[in-house]
Amino acid sequence: MGSMKRSIILCMVLAVASLATLFTSMGAQAQSGEDGSAASLKTRQVPGPVQPRPFSADRETPAQVAPIEYRSANQMTEKDRMLEADAESSISEHAGYVGLEFNQGQWSYRQVVCPALPNHMFLRFQRNNGTGDVSVFTASIPRNGEGRVRIIPIQLRGYSLWSPAPINALTISAFNHIRAEENADDAQDWLGSGFCYAALAGGHPVAGKLTDDPESQKIPAAIPAVLRIPVHDGEQVSFTDVSAAPRLMQWTMIFSGKGRLMRAKHAPVGLLKEGAVPPAGKLEGRPVPR
Repeated sequence: MGSMKRSIILCMVLAVASLATLFTSMGAQAQSGEDGSAASLKTRQVPGPVQPRPFSADRETPAQVAPIEYRSANQMTEKDRMLEADAESSISEHAGYVGLEFNQGQWSYRQVVCPALPNHMFLRFQRNNGTGDVSVFTASIPRNGEGRVRIIPIQLRGYSLWSPAPINALTISAFNHIRAEENADDAQDWLGSGFCYAALAGGHPVAGKLTDDPESQKIPAAIPAVLRIPVHDGEQVSFTDVSAAPRLMQWTMIFSGKGRLMRAKHAPVGLLKEGAVPPAGKLEGRPVPR
């Protein structure tokens, strides 16, 4: 009887031990499976917010943009007059390359102060031989010596040399070289850069706002200055120039994601006039079929 009890107790001990071993093995396998599953997962680092390029969307508002300033030769600083004198032979040489007749007639110039491109001095040269015979071009001179003098033709004897300067491939190429020579570390002002391009191409840019004029019942069809950042690579700068109002001009510049100006548009926009709504049921004086 005692022997039987000892056997039963031994069997119970062995059963308990077997169960403990089984549970331990199952726990180890589960742990091993979890570790293996975690190790097999592939992770990818999520990039942080990317600052829009080439311009900063939150760096400026249209009201904060410094306007383009025009200075006569007498209003220029002594340093800038000396820079112009040093560059005059180079200006004459490059103007001659594009047939601007710089060595003929009397040319005058004034400085175009462009805050968005501070490392360059810009001069607009003009020769006026009377109505219909006006020649104009812009010269770009690097201030730090890094770069070269560049010429942007605008008019020769009242005509564009190839195509209008605002959309000309030479204007776009010169502007891209000038921006590259700026060596700017930060994203540049979008509207200020748009103003500079317009000024170098012969404009006098002043951005307009959409406002009502109740007395004349006219609404300028002016698109407020805007920076568009599309889903795909690149940015678009647009503004309406109201400097010659009521004749308004729409400027649009499309940049690549790397900051190169790809193309420019320059077109007139008109004035929207309010008119009376025709009486109900009539169209052009005829009854509307029912």
